[in-house]
Amino acid sequence: MTAGEKAKAKTEQAQGVAKEAVGKALGNERMAAEGKAEKSLGDAREAKEKTKDVFKD
Repeated sequence: MTAGEKAKAKTEQAQGVAKEAVGKALGNERMAAEGKAEKSLGDAREAKEKTKDVFKD
């Protein structure tokens, strides 16, 4: 996993969690859903990079 991609995945996950929490706190369902989607995107990016690492050798 390249350091840049790993950092990008972690950043997306953190931003998604924060956005989801703010959305829930404000009662804004759209913002909460967007946050959940961002976190999922980060999770998918991390899974992709881990899979690439497995097949690298």
